[in-house]
Amino acid sequence: MMKVMIVGAGKLGYKLAELMDNEDIEVTLIDTNLKTLERINDHLDVLTVAANGIQIGTLKELDIQTYDLLVAATNSDETNTLICSLAKKLKCKRTIARIRNPEFTEQLDFVKNEMGIDHIINPDLTTAIEIERYLLKSYNFYSDDFAKGKVSMVDFHIGDIDGFVGKRIMDLECLEGLLITAISREGDLIIPNGSTSLMRDDVIHVIGKGRNINRLGERLKVNMDKKRTKKAMILGGGKIGYYLAQRLESSNVSVTIVEKDKSRCEYLSERLKHTLIIHGDGTDINLLEEEDLALQDAFIGATGYDEQNLLMALVAKQLGVNKTIAKISRPNYINIIDKLDIDIALNPINITASDILRFIRGGKVVSVSLLLGGQGEVTEIIATEDLPIVGKPISKLGLPKGIIIGAIVHKQEVIIPNGDTIIHPRDRIVVFSLTSDTSSFKKIIRPARGGIFNELWGSH
Repeated sequence: MMKVMIVGAGKLGYKLAELMDNEDIEVTLIDTNLKTLERINDHLDVLTVAANGIQIGTLKELDIQTYDLLVAATNSDETNTLICSLAKKLKCKRTIARIRNPEFTEQLDFVKNEMGIDHIINPDLTTAIEIERYLLKSYNFYSDDFAKGKVSMVDFHIGDIDGFVGKRIMDLECLEGLLITAISREGDLIIPNGSTSLMRDDVIHVIGKGRNINRLGERLKVNMDKKRTKKAMILGGGKIGYYLAQRLESSNVSVTIVEKDKSRCEYLSERLKHTLIIHGDGTDINLLEEEDLALQDAFIGATGYDEQNLLMALVAKQLGVNKTIAKISRPNYINIIDKLDIDIALNPINITASDILRFIRGGKVVSVSLLLGGQGEVTEIIATEDLPIVGKPISKLGLPKGIIIGAIVHKQEVIIPNGDTIIHPRDRIVVFSLTSDTSSFKKIIRPARGGIFNELWGSH
């Protein structure tokens, strides 16, 4: 069984512990705050230790040399770096550090090599990259790319559209070359089959080639606007706002940041050469209207307050802004987002947790995206000869209900599979699974005999 130590029981530490708890990984969570740990003990079956992870004594007492991985996720970059360094010296197999400071991120390779860190995560930068990718794409709704962009996954809110509500999936006429891989219904995630009926206000997760998805979008009257983002306004000049402005500048997007802290405005104006920095309260609608919010192609709410980000993204949408994005960090807001008129809400914790899951699973896993606050996940795998799913028709694989193979890329060709489809070695496969079925999912991607995965999946 794999053993992981997480230092820092904040939002990220908790999310990771929760995901690993589902994965049958033995987790030890360390934090100095006893109250936080007590709360976690009520919800998760993990070992909690009230101690300071930077103390060598603590690490030795917990037999750090028996651990496969340590994740340092305290609030301090320097502490995280040092904890990883110490753990590595004390023979922990691999380490991951969360490092958020932009000054620090410019010298990451040096830090990794010198301090013995295997992987560095920066939630703010990763979130900025996701937002940038979304803004510079032609779609106008949430989408994820798999198989190097050949396969797209998109969420559609079906509202009460005729021809969808009350219909069984097998009776829908507009799904040629597409597959509904999951349905979000009132906060729950359902992996459907052909006889599942759609209900009013369902959100359907659809996978397929871009052009087929566009056709479905038109049928659902989603604004499939191909307008490229040329002007963007960012509310909040924190780390995400800074990273995003930096990236958009280099793609020739004209960027405005609204930030209410004067010294932060000065910091930004020194470092961002082509961004307009406005010192003011970004929740003041008059100010935003004066700064021509209605003429922007995109609005991004990136303050530290979820409510501000959501509310102002809604205001921007009402003023006719094409793409509106809110950064949210409270997991309990995930369920209401689908009902709001916002194009996309991103949770840095989920994005980072996906990144760490991919690192843990190693080898053949290319990408992992968490759905609906982590109730489900989409994983992209490269098939190898020794996997039990290779060479048999999908209908004969005995997949549990909570798992669905959404797409296969075979020799550059995208296949939306049916029961007769056979997976070949070197195919890229996109798999949807409910988090509660993670252990069944692992059986599919564990080699039939020996191999690299046995080491990764802790059969040592």
